[in-house]
Amino acid sequence: MKIIVPMAGMGKRMRPHTHTTAKPLLPIAGKPIVQRLVEDLAAVSGEKVEEVAFVTNPAFGPKVEKELLEIAKAVGAKGSIHHQTEALGTAHAILCAKDALDGRVIVAFADTLFRAHMELDTDCDGVIWVNKVEDPRAFGVVKLDSSGVITEFVEKPQEFVSDLAIIGIYYFADGKRLKDEMQYLIDHNIRDKGEYQLTNAMEHMKQKGARFKAGSVDVWMDCGNKDAMVDTNTKVLGFIQNEKGLVSAKVNMSNSLVVPPCFIAEGVTLEGSVVGPNVSIEAGCTITGSVIRNSILRAQVSVSNAVVDNSMLGQRCIVRGAALDLSIGDDSTFG
Repeated sequence: MKIIVPMAGMGKRMRPHTHTTAKPLLPIAGKPIVQRLVEDLAAVSGEKVEEVAFVTNPAFGPKVEKELLEIAKAVGAKGSIHHQTEALGTAHAILCAKDALDGRVIVAFADTLFRAHMELDTDCDGVIWVNKVEDPRAFGVVKLDSSGVITEFVEKPQEFVSDLAIIGIYYFADGKRLKDEMQYLIDHNIRDKGEYQLTNAMEHMKQKGARFKAGSVDVWMDCGNKDAMVDTNTKVLGFIQNEKGLVSAKVNMSNSLVVPPCFIAEGVTLEGSVVGPNVSIEAGCTITGSVIRNSILRAQVSVSNAVVDNSMLGQRCIVRGAALDLSIGDDSTFG
């Protein structure tokens, strides 16, 4: 089994945080999004993961690439880095990792997390995981027959076709067959809404006899913007709240209360404060005389005499006074 993770987007909806950190490396409950994604996929794949291929933007730099290779190594797999220099669509992004496209392959875009009992059906050519959404116009969607086999792929329909949105996780029994279909799109300049779309490649495969089934997830968690990140952080903390070590034994705490679930890294100082629920705090933060809830604090943040809720604070931020609902980037001062 191989896992391909396209993650070359610049994360514009997550600015200012993505000015300094690649979006998939932003933390959820103390771990980067992409690390949680790879760990979850390795856990449910049902077989050894041989390789994790990351499709990145060269602008991310060697430090990010080194961290990604370590994530692959941690699940017992070889890591590989592939560059996408121009945003030309989902099929183009996956094809950038063409050297890894053979055999059984899972493709997972690095802006979503999930909770599911995933089964890689052996009696079909692939599984596409979907979730019902209220407004499908921003998604690729599928139509199904009565047995759960996909009958049609439609990319971002402006008129209602289906409310079963593709969430960005796919299984293919034959990676080379997928590679050939995506290469066909590019060789013949077949675009949809200006880009080379994975849904078009799958539709071509289906027309040639491939059978795709829809898979379902128990929980689909988006990481597309600040509010979604904070909400996903809350959900993940709820799932892992019984894990040991979420609150480090090396937290310096005086006259303070931690309301679980929370992740608090070592070296954090809490003085006269209430933290939680649903808070993640990275190493080196100092919280004084404050209330923090439903928020993500990056490393070395300083908060004093403030109430912070539904917020995401970048590294080394300084927040003073009554601040509510913030999304501020690294090295900012508020108040």
